Amino acid sequence: MILFGRNLRRSAAMGLLVSLATGAIVLAKDRIFVDQWSPTRSELYIADTDGRNARKLAAGLELDYNASFSSDGEWVVFTSERYGSADIFRVRTSGMELERLTDHPAFDDQAALSPDGNSLAFVSTRDTGSTDIHILDMKTRQTRNLTNSPGGDYRPSWSPDGRRIAFSSDRGTKLQRSRGNWEQVQAASVYIIGADGRDLRKLSSDEGQFAGSPKWSPDGARVVFYELAVADTFRARGLGAQATIESRIVSVDVATGARVEHASGPGLKLSPQFLDANRIGYLAKSGASARLSFASGENGSVGDVGNPAWSRDGRRVVYHSGPIDTIPAARRPGGSLSGRDPQYELRFASGFPAVSPDGRHIAVSERTGRGNPDDRTALVVWAIDGTNPRRIFRAQGSLMSPQWSPDGQWIVFGAGSYFVTRASHPAQIMVVKPDGSGARALTTGPGNSGFPSWSPDGKQVVYRFWSDASEGSPPNGPTPGRAAGLRIFNMSDGAVRTLTTGYDNFPCWLATGRIVFSRFENDEFHIFAIRPDGTSLAQLTKGPYDDTHPACAPDGEHVLFSTSRFGFKDEAPMFDIPQPYGELIIMKADGSQQRALTDNRWEEGTPAWVPARPEH
Repeated sequence: MILFGRNLRRSAAMGLLVSLATGAIVLAKDRIFVDQWSPTRSELYIADTDGRNARKLAAGLELDYNASFSSDGEWVVFTSERYGSADIFRVRTSGMELERLTDHPAFDDQAALSPDGNSLAFVSTRDTGSTDIHILDMKTRQTRNLTNSPGGDYRPSWSPDGRRIAFSSDRGTKLQRSRGNWEQVQAASVYIIGADGRDLRKLSSDEGQFAGSPKWSPDGARVVFYELAVADTFRARGLGAQATIESRIVSVDVATGARVEHASGPGLKLSPQFLDANRIGYLAKSGASARLSFASGENGSVGDVGNPAWSRDGRRVVYHSGPIDTIPAARRPGGSLSGRDPQYELRFASGFPAVSPDGRHIAVSERTGRGNPDDRTALVVWAIDGTNPRRIFRAQGSLMSPQWSPDGQWIVFGAGSYFVTRASHPAQIMVVKPDGSGARALTTGPGNSGFPSWSPDGKQVVYRFWSDASEGSPPNGPTPGRAAGLRIFNMSDGAVRTLTTGYDNFPCWLATGRIVFSRFENDEFHIFAIRPDGTSLAQLTKGPYDDTHPACAPDGEHVLFSTSRFGFKDEAPMFDIPQPYGELIIMKADGSQQRALTDNRWEEGTPAWVPARPEH
């Protein structure tokens, strides 16, 4: 017998599993489905300088990425999720002698070996939840935090003499929002610090430029990095992969600050590196196309190439191949995801997953293949084991946030032009039976309605409402003359009443009666709770970050939500993916006992608990 979906006290009372063979006692886990924006494949390849004669480097089909060569060219260090959490590994360039270098539940990434091979610099969240540069002694396997500063530090690179490290950082900058005040955009600069943690200084310009991925010249006199206008990152985040931006490859003399521009023009130019004293290689990206390029003008291979790194002699390149920086491919629900709390078993399910009250089925909004992350037009019901998918409804426009009625007889959802009210089909709240019959709209007329949640008795539905919104994005908040907030629909007579009038979203109705939701206020999203009669409004989360997408546990005592409080895990967020900084937090329904469930480079959101159900 396995029980899912109750709190720890409930599990301890009802869900103890006794192994007859060993007599061991095991606590049943809470199973939670999570929509994680992660790729299905990322493999390492090693090739000639220009990308030709590529061969797969490491065995297996796990997520491997962000590789770099040792100074002697004999080893490649890289990040892998083959054992769950992101950790650092190394392997011979032959693909032999794979070795795990870090083993920590925190996020470890972006490693670089020192020139003498005795130390490893890498990015980790192991101290504060945000990324710092750490140093691993390869002999003692002891680590120390080199940068230990608020904000995120990324992409360490050793000087040829091993005395200094260049890195990028968004420290000292305020995360800002892209078009529509929804996603956040970072700014980053290049810094240099001594390997002993002293003599920190900024190397890149302050003139509104985003700078990242520094690498040293062979003589240690210069540092090369890519650069683009911060305004371009805002435009790219607003328009996705189709955005036209311009970037540059520049190097700076460490002693004098003199700048040299090596390449410029439209498109992203990333991962620059000196191949010798006069030649620089980099990755050129334009939309979905990626090419190995060189500042001297010649071009290398075109294809599925990410984060190239060349050997010290410039004769070989290693890179990851896979859709790591694009909208992930569709896959069936049920795959295991890595989490930080052993009490919770995290499983993949894309598209606002919702589990039936009996725990046997899962409903999701399905992407239908146009390549747009908002292209979710169909409602699909799967068996909980990821088999037997059935499409039961197709919407005009987007279909989002399905929720099962408490008796399992209906599914409520929003359908239409979700973020545009001046459209022929503004989103409305609808219901349909799990077999696809009986579909009807609960709300009608102008205005944009979405993200519904049933009351515990199934007699009411709470949802968010906007009377107007900017094209393709939510408004900055309530505006005079525009209605916004949460509404409650009465299933017996169709009456609608106003619950709140703020910029409120993602309501979920706790079994204990209160309604939890996300509110945008003072340029931040946070989690609030309110009684259905409009009294006892309480703010549950606070801080200079975003907390949103709350999900209520069946026990009525816990709430899950996504947060940006730990910052970005890397420089230059993936431009065509919504929020690559989202981690899952669990808390008590009064806002206490907040703790992280995930720690990775992917976005997690819209989780759904599996209700407790004995399985014989």
